[in-house]
Amino acid sequence: MPSPPIENQPSQGILHPGELEAQRRFGFEGYWNDHNLGMIRDHLPPAWAAFLETQAFFFIATANDRGECDCSFRGREFDVSGQPYPLLKVLDARTLVFPDFSGNKLFNSLGNILVNPHIGMLFVDFEKRARARVNGDAEIIEDRQAYEAIWPTARRYVRVAVQQAYPNCKARIPKMSVAPLTDAFFDE
Repeated sequence: MPSPPIENQPSQGILHPGELEAQRRFGFEGYWNDHNLGMIRDHLPPAWAAFLETQAFFFIATANDRGECDCSFRGREFDVSGQPYPLLKVLDARTLVFPDFSGNKLFNSLGNILVNPHIGMLFVDFEKRARARVNGDAEIIEDRQAYEAIWPTARRYVRVAVQQAYPNCKARIPKMSVAPLTDAFFDE
């Protein structure tokens, strides 16, 4: 018996047609239904703000207007005394912002955001073996003074309107400890 059309699936608002087709094709059709998809939220739960803000780094995925992807690392910058600036700031349950510091000047992520605002963010805490994902729409804030009190050395900022936020299990996350930084004051 053929499966029902993808657009009639109960999870259509959360899962896109490719995800639904992959689940059907690989034998997991109906596994993610509206009941267990409740873990995917359209906002950041209150406990997430502290988790996200205390991370040392995260990864972002962006794509250009042709869908060609790029994945980048985002880490904290340090003040002259060696203290880290915040990684990001959760402004409210549906909005977060992170700084853009001087880098390799290719502007892969920012260039993608200019033509395609979709962004995926992956946070992994190797010490606690925890991870979280945040997906949304990003915009570049070019006013250097907008968040200068938080990140005085940032060139600009990226504000993300949260569309999806969900945890991932700790399977296959290696337990690691963070080593002290030795290169915090060297800029490439």
